[in-house]
Amino acid sequence: MKIFPFTLIPDNTNIDFMRMRYVSLSIAALLFVVALGLVAVKGFNFALDFTGGTVVELRFAQPANVEEVRSRVADAGFGSAQVQSFGSGSEMLVRLQPRDGVAGPGINDEAALAVVKAATTAENPAEVLRSEFVGPQVGSELAMNGLYAAIFVVVGFLIYIGFRFEWKFAVVASLTTLFDVLLVAGWIALTGREFDLSVLAGLLAVMGFSINDTIVVFDRVRENFRSMRADPLAVMNRSINQTLSRTIITSLVFFLSVFALYLFGGGSLQGLAVTQMVGAVFGTLSSIFIACPLLTVAFLKVTKQDLMPRAKDVEVLARRP
Repeated sequence: MKIFPFTLIPDNTNIDFMRMRYVSLSIAALLFVVALGLVAVKGFNFALDFTGGTVVELRFAQPANVEEVRSRVADAGFGSAQVQSFGSGSEMLVRLQPRDGVAGPGINDEAALAVVKAATTAENPAEVLRSEFVGPQVGSELAMNGLYAAIFVVVGFLIYIGFRFEWKFAVVASLTTLFDVLLVAGWIALTGREFDLSVLAGLLAVMGFSINDTIVVFDRVRENFRSMRADPLAVMNRSINQTLSRTIITSLVFFLSVFALYLFGGGSLQGLAVTQMVGAVFGTLSSIFIACPLLTVAFLKVTKQDLMPRAKDVEVLARRP
């Protein structure tokens, strides 16, 4: 595809991706185990959306240093408090985990007063813009709703792709999508990034991006199976190369758009943006190196009979090698 006078990827690209399929699948299996281990062993740093607690939004008379505010809040007895810039440079968000199992709406105002007192200095006083309490029961319901949403999306993918293509494509596309989401989840667990509702929304968006990338490649595979006189490996290899330019350019544009959201969207959207950026990288790589190779393995192996129009199978297949 050409951009102005430049060619991002040559039109005659012929990289032998399928020759590396076993290496790609081996690396993918290793990453899968590592990501699964990180999620199971280290777990997520759940935000108040899921654990319950108090969130206090502060506004300072002038921009304040986050580390200094965090230190003063910790000295006041809130050692696990999470402090981050929010909105303008003079606003901060303080998230307080429940202390010693004691939490509830009744102590919300008390916690807010303690936080604003700790954060305030003579030179830069702070005021409370809002303070809210999130109960653990609400957090549990949000977590279950997120799980139901993920299951709903996967089942929807299976039904749609199975109807649009063939059941083997539906299974592989769903496996690839879940693989991408698991890698992003493993990265979140590894880095200790706060897991809130925006990150959950980012994971669901990654599922959509990943499945879209994979479907584009699969659609070209189906077309080439019906038009090329070649073995399945050559057909898949040609399909990946034909869609390579589109895949990379689309992913790059998506990444840059989300990166702009990360830079200018404020603290409340950073979790969403980072999750989507990481997901864009994993989703692009999986659609190139994992999706088609999975179509050559065991019961998922596709043949011409799987993809030719049913009504024309006998007469058309008889003319093909």
